Amino acid sequence: MEFLKGSGVAMITPFDEEGRVDYHAVKRVVDHIISGGIDYIVLMGTTAETATLTLEERSKVVALIVEVNDNRVPLVLGIGGNNTLAVIDTIKQTDLTAFKALLSVCPYYTRPSQEGIYQHFKHIASAASIPVILYNVPARSGVSISNETSVRLATDFANIIGTKDASGDLESVIALLDLVPDGFHVISGDDALALPVVLSGGSGVISVIGGALPIQVSKMIRFALEDRIDEAAVYHNQMLEMIDLIFQEGNPSGVKNLSKQLGLCTDNVRLPLVPASESLCTAISEANKVFL
Repeated sequence: MEFLKGSGVAMITPFDEEGRVDYHAVKRVVDHIISGGIDYIVLMGTTAETATLTLEERSKVVALIVEVNDNRVPLVLGIGGNNTLAVIDTIKQTDLTAFKALLSVCPYYTRPSQEGIYQHFKHIASAASIPVILYNVPARSGVSISNETSVRLATDFANIIGTKDASGDLESVIALLDLVPDGFHVISGDDALALPVVLSGGSGVISVIGGALPIQVSKMIRFALEDRIDEAAVYHNQMLEMIDLIFQEGNPSGVKNLSKQLGLCTDNVRLPLVPASESLCTAISEANKVFL
């Protein structure tokens, strides 16, 4: 899983002006990401608005991305939820031959104990025919995968090979890096923390802003992994304002507006999300001038 030592993108799902999936824009977004030097793409995560897609739409989008990618970069598929049996059933019914790994989110809404989280991922690991990456995002799930639980899972299951940490807690991530077995990938799920996580020993980032600014993100991570800190910091500092802006009114409303300004797709999202406000769109436009 050496490709995880690099930059990944959590890909959006473009919609047209009527709110339908824009399959032509899907192709543009994939090509934009790959041409920008990103190492791998994550499908059907939070940024993809997966919760608002029908099963048929999900299937068609995934198939199209696999086709357009044409084995140019590794693909990671998001399959998760708060119903363990349903997640396992989905894994078993999904053709995973095109994917290098699964990304599976911490069970949300039900707020399980750490033992419940452990048992959830134990069953997923047992069902999965490809490696599994944990996804710790307490702001969305309502509960965090503790460092102790992450280490326990990493130690007990050889096919749990990493974690995407979007806790926003850099101190905790650094502590986790000292605890996990050799070869276990700790990946930043926060764009603003990607550089310090990598400089602390992390493997890279699964980025939102990288879907719009792949060149900047891929170069920052590459330089950081090579300990070219000053060069990496140039891109980190350049993107900080934009990173703050695209998350101000929820994800992916902000990055979709930036993508619209880059000519990739509309900025339409599906309810309960709404497009970025006029004032935020203006701020994104101003901040984008540094990248033009």
